[in-house]
Amino acid sequence: MQIVRSSEELARARRDIQGTLALVPTMGALHAGHMALLAEARTRADKIAASIFVNPAQFAANEDFGRYPRQEAQDARLLESGACDLLWMPSVEDIYPDGFATNISVAGLSLRWEGEARPGHFDGVATVVAKLLLSVRPHLALFGEKDFQQLAVIRRMVVDLNIPVEIVGVPTIRDADGLALSSRNAYLSEDERRRAVALPLALRSAVEKFRAGSDVAAVLEESKSSLGEAGFSRIDYVALVDASTLQPLDAPRGEMRLIAAAAIGTTRLIDNMPV
Repeated sequence: MQIVRSSEELARARRDIQGTLALVPTMGALHAGHMALLAEARTRADKIAASIFVNPAQFAANEDFGRYPRQEAQDARLLESGACDLLWMPSVEDIYPDGFATNISVAGLSLRWEGEARPGHFDGVATVVAKLLLSVRPHLALFGEKDFQQLAVIRRMVVDLNIPVEIVGVPTIRDADGLALSSRNAYLSEDERRRAVALPLALRSAVEKFRAGSDVAAVLEESKSSLGEAGFSRIDYVALVDASTLQPLDAPRGEMRLIAAAAIGTTRLIDNMPV
């Protein structure tokens, strides 16, 4: 696996790549979910590139940019074991050089849910993903469905800006008890980790009730109550939304997604399930 750390090195390495190229963008602290992206990429492309960049533009001032886990050597070994061909690990100065003044904002899809809870977050995501795609020039890029709103925002941005890349969503990878894998799970204490499983359990129960014809508002309130009883200190949202527009639904129709975000201790978790 070739490791490059600057845009200039990346450009030279990219010229040498033949065939189709898949990109797996990450912020490091890799886990089995990231490896599932790599495995899917291997089935779809001749070569795989991955990036590791903890993007300061998508963290608010009161968020965890400073303590976000960074483990470059371990991550590089994992990527190499997953048959990654090229790893790009740029610096902040390389992505946002002196005088950088451009911001990409995806209206509509960015406004609710994570957009309300984390103002400016999706501007940072859209801007950095655009830079990654334009720099690596992959034929396809893979993202996990755990960050479902992020996936929707990226798809919209790629269409709107005519970036010639296929965006592939890969189903969420979960621990044996159902908790979605996330780099932020490392923040959970043992007790918090045990109680955190209430999030996927609440979502799974709600999905079953929707399928049985239960009232949407009542089921959502029941889900929030169960999270509170499990020890979640803040519930930002639990909502049934249209899978394409992310608009909230008060009755089942079409392709839907059940989305949720809640904090346990100092750790904020997100999850979603198809309906």
